[in-house]
Amino acid sequence: MAIDFPAEIEQLRHTYASVVAVTDPEALRGRIAELSEQAAAPDLWDDADAAQAVTSALAHAQADLKRVEALGGRIDDLETMVEMAGEESGADAEELLAEAERDLAGVRKDLSDLEIRTLLSGEYDQRDAVVTIRSGAGGVDAADFAEMLLRMYTRWAERHEYPIKILNTSYAEEAGLKSVTFEVHAPYAYGTLSVEGGTHRLVRIKPFDNQGRRQTSFAAVEVIPLIESTDHIDIPETDIRVDVFRSSGPGGQSVNTTDSAVRITHLPTGLVVSMQDEKSQIQNRAAAMRVLQSRLLLLKQQEEDAKKKELAGDVKASWGDQMRSYVLNPYQMVKDLRTGYEVGNPDSVFDGDIDGFIDAGIRWRKQQEQAGD
Repeated sequence: MAIDFPAEIEQLRHTYASVVAVTDPEALRGRIAELSEQAAAPDLWDDADAAQAVTSALAHAQADLKRVEALGGRIDDLETMVEMAGEESGADAEELLAEAERDLAGVRKDLSDLEIRTLLSGEYDQRDAVVTIRSGAGGVDAADFAEMLLRMYTRWAERHEYPIKILNTSYAEEAGLKSVTFEVHAPYAYGTLSVEGGTHRLVRIKPFDNQGRRQTSFAAVEVIPLIESTDHIDIPETDIRVDVFRSSGPGGQSVNTTDSAVRITHLPTGLVVSMQDEKSQIQNRAAAMRVLQSRLLLLKQQEEDAKKKELAGDVKASWGDQMRSYVLNPYQMVKDLRTGYEVGNPDSVFDGDIDGFIDAGIRWRKQQEQAGD
């Protein structure tokens, strides 16, 4: 079936116009000029943390502007190519149309990605993310499922060339993981991955059961924004209890012979953070404090949001307990229970192909927010 290029290009321009309206290139240019002036200050690096924040914000703003402007040019080029094809005949016209079809697919994909980015407007959406996966009900199978989810997110990050740093790993006794915490360093990592938060459900034939029975197991995914030096989350020493213990690996085997692992309990809230993957107790304590501050920051935001909803007289439950099912038996399907988005190839999903789920989740969340306004 022949592609209706004029209609497709008109739709691209309509979507692009809505993206431009949200991103506001003129405001971006002003932001870039302001940040460039700050970055050129001779005393910039007197405060390394502040300098890092300025240079990072500048790089992100420049990349956002370049991305928007480049897409507009690509739509113009696509239209020109289609016009040229109309002036040709035979093999030349077919070659131009084939190239236009390839370019159309690329522009569609990149415009969709940019449109998704415009939906990430939360206070902390631009931050790096801290992700924790915990095995739930299901015993050994749940611990194995937690490890499968870690691999899934690691592969997803590798596809996008996003660096990941493992902060803490707690191994289960037989196989898999009790829990794991890791950072994802990328623009809008928190806003992107926050829709992955919730309870994930796996249905399959138990690999650890010689009778071949079907097993349902669960794992919880928590996503929080990474704390920054400019955030003000004061934690008095009297509000925390710090315990040190020996790091351990799979099967309980000792990884080192020193008590370098750290567990911090925030007494007022009961939040507990453990870190053991750094080499020293000092490094583990710093990492644990950073994650604790991030969780307290998110908790503060959630309390503020809940208060606003209460004042508005419209209190709604947000994410249900089960947000996604991974079914490997008796049929093959992965389905998001909030958005209805599903695929029939679980292997590709566990190999990191989850952008469709993430995009659908971001759009669903935006619709929920608009419905609640």
